[in-house]
Amino acid sequence: MSDQPKGAKLLDGRSVATGIRERTVKRIQALREASTTPTLATIAMTDDPSSKRFLALKHEACEEVGIDVRPTLLPSDAPAERCYDAIEAASESTDIDAVFVQVPLPEGVEEQRVRASIAPAKDIDCFHPLNLGRLVGGDPAIEPATAGGILTLLDAYGISPVGRDVVIVGRSTAIGRPLANLLLRKAPGPDATVTVCHTFTSNLVARTRQADVLVAACGEPRLVDGAMLSPDTVVVDASATRVETENGHEIVGDVDFESTRAKARAITPVPGGVGPMTLASLLQNVVILAERRA
Repeated sequence: MSDQPKGAKLLDGRSVATGIRERTVKRIQALREASTTPTLATIAMTDDPSSKRFLALKHEACEEVGIDVRPTLLPSDAPAERCYDAIEAASESTDIDAVFVQVPLPEGVEEQRVRASIAPAKDIDCFHPLNLGRLVGGDPAIEPATAGGILTLLDAYGISPVGRDVVIVGRSTAIGRPLANLLLRKAPGPDATVTVCHTFTSNLVARTRQADVLVAACGEPRLVDGAMLSPDTVVVDASATRVETENGHEIVGDVDFESTRAKARAITPVPGGVGPMTLASLLQNVVILAERRA
């Protein structure tokens, strides 16, 4: 990579996502002309306002492009069986093409049972053990929305992970682990060298300073700051957390934007970076699954 620039380039997810949506709309129109309406079932078990808001954004995005949505929202203290039953019903329905389960799930809900309940052919995020195995093996049935969206965003700005040191802060099953597996794929894949950091990682700063590309995906507001970077690092903030303020609330990422932008080569904003890419990739994935079923 080049010497440190005067200012970090903003990786605008909104503009890239717009192109994905436009292409997705054309595919949806083709499906509808063939008497197929792409349909997504969402299952969430939460009382968290941020989770509810993000879910609502997904629903709105689907409706804007012509995807039908079948939502199930359960309170966090509902019996776990209601969650399992909702997933199984969506998986068995002949009217539903894709199934999305909002994570994290409350304590008492068995993640492995959730994974096994999703029909592999409707699994939008590689949750089912069969699809997870394909992801780990380098042949994913579909790219999970956030992880795939991050790679698409980097590619749109000419940032290649090939041969680069990519450090991911966070090992969630929704972002960190799927992204690591996508990055490890051999040519024509990303061919990156990947380090995944988590709660028990010792000397986190030493590891983040080795990164050519740093992905923050741990859900800890402003955990990463400029002191944790080497010059010329590409920074991807994959989290968005609602933080209460004196005037209400604001949405912040895992990255302290100002101190990091002063040192990085390129950086994603929050909001407007990874979030729009996740939504656009989710819409695209619904269409891919609908096309396969059709």
